[in-house]
Amino acid sequence: MMIIMAYLVVRIKGTVNIPTWARTTLDNLNLDRRFRATLVPESDESLGMLRKVKEVVAWTKADAATVKELLEKRGRKAGYKPITKADLPKEYKSIDELAAAIADNKIAMSKVEGIKPWFALSPPKGGFKRKTKQQYSQAGVLGDDEELAEIVKRML
Repeated sequence: MMIIMAYLVVRIKGTVNIPTWARTTLDNLNLDRRFRATLVPESDESLGMLRKVKEVVAWTKADAATVKELLEKRGRKAGYKPITKADLPKEYKSIDELAAAIADNKIAMSKVEGIKPWFALSPPKGGFKRKTKQQYSQAGVLGDDEELAEIVKRML
């Protein structure tokens, strides 16, 4: 049996010169600006969307620790205020439980009430260390990037 996880997706490129079809896909992924991150359930549909906009975003499988860190440091509710324990859905007692559920694909980020489905990140401290205009397989950061978790830690 294959373990299904969530994808951590980060928009690397900005908003200029993006075709309309790609902009629509990015809007569906809640990635309307540069350095926005989101958590997408692992499915054929979402993988197809990610591959369609692979020239603009980078993604990797998200583990519970990374999701927890994102929720604690960059998770926001309406009014752009940080998330508190009271904002969590009733079935989750702590941010740890919610992070584990999102990472294990039990609940989608967009289905969590009251919490914004994206995280605003800052540019990575120390830079990307790789080319931002090339795919991961060509020594870049775009596309399916195994080292994206370290980059995101520097962006928090």
